[in-house]
Amino acid sequence: MVSIAGRRARARLRAIPGYSFVELLVVSSILLILASAVLPLSKVTMQRQREAELRRALREIRTAIDNHKDSVDRGLIGGANVEAGSEGYPPDLETLVDGIEVLNDASGRKLRFLRRIPFDPMIRSTEWGLRSYQDDPDATRWGGDNVYDIYTTSRGSALDGTRYEEW
Repeated sequence: MVSIAGRRARARLRAIPGYSFVELLVVSSILLILASAVLPLSKVTMQRQREAELRRALREIRTAIDNHKDSVDRGLIGGANVEAGSEGYPPDLETLVDGIEVLNDASGRKLRFLRRIPFDPMIRSTEWGLRSYQDDPDATRWGGDNVYDIYTTSRGSALDGTRYEEW
């Protein structure tokens, strides 16, 4: 026969709230399924964010190159600061950062087009593929004459199926 104290102890054990092993297993399974659904979405979101950063960086550098060309065409910069045969494009990206002296300005003021060379999020570097005005449109090597255009050297493909180096 079970004593009264034993009955009370068993009743107290039954009254303690908690989860059974089956309940914990079900909750763990549901969390695992949700986590496996979120992981691919987060990878796509991160890639989409890097693609947006790449577009912004390409636009920033290309705008600086165009502004340099426009400044040469308007006569703000030129003379000894611009190489003959460069068609008004900068000799390299560092020139856009360092700046070029403004013509007919005794103060020696420099016209700068970039604060720094933007970071390529696809290759995690500031090294960009360069195209010269004199290069063939499908050339894979930079001729070194000037910087007419830039591209990323990443061999990857975007979410829309295009190759990053074709942007």
